[in-house]
Amino acid sequence: MLNRVVITGLGALTPLGNNIATFWENIIAGKSGAARITRFDPSLFRTQFACELKDFNAADFLDRTEIKRTDPFTQYALVASDEAIKDSGFDLNKMDPFDVGVIWGTGQGGMETFEEQVEAYALGDGHPRFSPFFVPKLIANMSSGMISIRNGYMGINYTTVSACATSNTAIMDAYNYIRLGKAKIIITGGSEAPITAASVGGFSSMKAMSTQNDAPEQASRPFDVDRDGFVMAEGAGALVLEDYEHAISRGAHIYGELTGAAMTSDAYHMTSTHPEGIGAAKAMQLALQEAGISINEVDYLNMHATSTHVGDISEIKALLSLTGNNKTNMMISATKSMTGHLLGAAGAIEAIICLLSIRDQVIPPTINTENLDPIIPESLNIVLKETIDHKVKVAMSNTFGFGGHNGIVLFQSL
Repeated sequence: MLNRVVITGLGALTPLGNNIATFWENIIAGKSGAARITRFDPSLFRTQFACELKDFNAADFLDRTEIKRTDPFTQYALVASDEAIKDSGFDLNKMDPFDVGVIWGTGQGGMETFEEQVEAYALGDGHPRFSPFFVPKLIANMSSGMISIRNGYMGINYTTVSACATSNTAIMDAYNYIRLGKAKIIITGGSEAPITAASVGGFSSMKAMSTQNDAPEQASRPFDVDRDGFVMAEGAGALVLEDYEHAISRGAHIYGELTGAAMTSDAYHMTSTHPEGIGAAKAMQLALQEAGISINEVDYLNMHATSTHVGDISEIKALLSLTGNNKTNMMISATKSMTGHLLGAAGAIEAIICLLSIRDQVIPPTINTENLDPIIPESLNIVLKETIDHKVKVAMSNTFGFGGHNGIVLFQSL
């Protein structure tokens, strides 16, 4: 028999708060994290805003050596994982360190380091004066590596990359390793630090991002007929996944159980989701099948919905293929309307939202959506503007990424 897997710790570093409590308070309040970019002068860019971290200073959490040797995406990973590990409360001294692992995710890795070092070389006299930390700061797996080094975890350790489905891929892998008995505890999640000139410029040239520079806090509007693209965000989300029996034996607080996870590929386009959502629908179906439930038993669905024309509707079509356009008790929201799109960290943040919705029996809202796209039927219960009270026993989170990656995770209360 496969082991059961539960979540015993959470950590968040987001544009809406630098810890779980502040983040959740602002999510429930329906606040937006979007504002004009401060990291660089965006005046000449089509998109001049993003969801940046607020009042974050790495020196408040990490020592000078750690900061010098790491890119911001790794720093974010360390901060969020520290909170999750503390929240979980497990004692490594009472465990075999080889029973504790890290499976982390990032879509872009050390973008800021890459940009700074290459720009310095291009503006120099041709001598390759690269930092000896250039490669270690740049490579994506350094996030999982540094979490392991910082804490002494000697078990499974690697990083997943599947664009905006990355975090769910990492969570899914952690889930499967624990189910198979290859680890007792795995710290998982994702981090991203993409608010750089190169990254913003690249996405902007694709016309993937909103250009509502006059009102950035209203720009992310999933499902709205006037949506015009996603809002980039940065940060990290961390979860401690644990073998159920191990968690029970030590009296751990349990947020919920991970009962289903699945991944498929659209095999359709480099950057666009399949217009009919065929791959997305199959991934949802497989996750539900693994959990042993039907779509009608899902109380809350946190949709990927990034506020793009094609993506939002393809996800709606995928869902309708499962519900048959029948009315259900499932409530739906798109919390990227508040957090922005954290790319490789998005799934971790939205998994946390699902688990806190189960804990508090509430559904956070989709903000900014004033005029629903007429293609969306009335049978779907999309929660708009304000948080509502609702019984939540089962919550599902969708993520989709460039390359056709579809990743679904499903949580249940015990």
